[in-house]
Amino acid sequence: MKHLISSMRIAFRALKMNKLRSALTMLGIVIGVASVIATVAIGSGATQRIQQQIASIGSNIIIVIPGSMSSSGVRLGTGNAVTLSEADAKELVAQCPDVELAAPVVRGAAQVVYANNNWATSIYGITPDYLTIRDLSVADGAEFTQQDIDGANKVAVLGQTPVDNLFDGADPIGQIIRIKNVPFTVVGVLTRKGQSSQGQDQDDVILLPISTAKRKVIGVKQANADAVDTIMMQAKSGAQIPAAQEEAAALLRQRHHLQASEADDFSIRNLEELFAAQEASSSIMAIMLAAVASVSLVVGGIGIMNIMLISVRERTREIGLRQALGAKTRDILTQFLVEAVTLSIAGGFVGIVIGIGASLLISQLAGWATAVGPGAVMLAVFFSALVGIGFGYYPARKAAYLDPIEALRSE
Repeated sequence: MKHLISSMRIAFRALKMNKLRSALTMLGIVIGVASVIATVAIGSGATQRIQQQIASIGSNIIIVIPGSMSSSGVRLGTGNAVTLSEADAKELVAQCPDVELAAPVVRGAAQVVYANNNWATSIYGITPDYLTIRDLSVADGAEFTQQDIDGANKVAVLGQTPVDNLFDGADPIGQIIRIKNVPFTVVGVLTRKGQSSQGQDQDDVILLPISTAKRKVIGVKQANADAVDTIMMQAKSGAQIPAAQEEAAALLRQRHHLQASEADDFSIRNLEELFAAQEASSSIMAIMLAAVASVSLVVGGIGIMNIMLISVRERTREIGLRQALGAKTRDILTQFLVEAVTLSIAGGFVGIVIGIGASLLISQLAGWATAVGPGAVMLAVFFSALVGIGFGYYPARKAAYLDPIEALRSE
């Protein structure tokens, strides 16, 4: 221990004597660590943002949409056929053990008017279970009830965006808005949700009882008055999502009287699979960015090795003198290793500060979410020390094994 402390003192003294050289040597490490911290922060922020978006949409969600239809030989794409119904949604809950809830949904768009203000927004006709599945809560007022659906009552729950654009800060609860010239009473305002993963404003929506939406706003499908645009399902747990999908597919095929040779007239999508793919892509991108940034650490390590080799050459006589006075090989080796590691760790700490600052600046200027965790900081310190040891060992070993007589003869 005493030898280590003595070697550290000599190493620090040598670094102080060449402050400019030490600072320039650290520069590569500073840039490398700062780059790694900033890229990891961006990657972690993106992952957190995706997780927040998953949470904002709801948990264990499965979406059932109608299949495609053809017109004059032209396939119009998924969602155009009238194949799903409110009765399907009821049976999915009743007959599928792994399905917790199922909510039929009809969608449309309309111009909404209040006093002298108007706003174009999305109109959703839903049942109360839809709010539970989507993890929607009411910030002010109340939700509409099954009685409102049974009576086709003209009540509405508004998202924050229509409230902001229609009411100019006034309390919307109890006010009358007009949707396609039909008066609706505002009974509730949803808690703000923010943007979806596709950048859509989840708050730009008005929710109506599904019966009222069909009869007064969106209209009833001529082919089937019971038809809906989507069925939102919720599995009882994340582990039961695959089973719930299989049960739903089998039940819908049975209810729609499809033969074994016929294709599904619906499509079932698991949102968690989509978000898992997005999260995996984000993680891969973060790893790639960090790998590119870590090249700077290697460059910085090469810089340390070069400077240390120059230092060994300049201090050959000093090394020979120390050896002549009794310094052992391990003392010389430790001294130069301590110098290399000190440069790396000092550069690492400066790089961490700059990296955190850069990530905060990127967050402010570009609007990207960033997150610097303690794991990233510890990793940066570890790698900077590793670079110091890895690239400092060769110069240190060269110094330690110098021939004392040849070293004393050098000029």
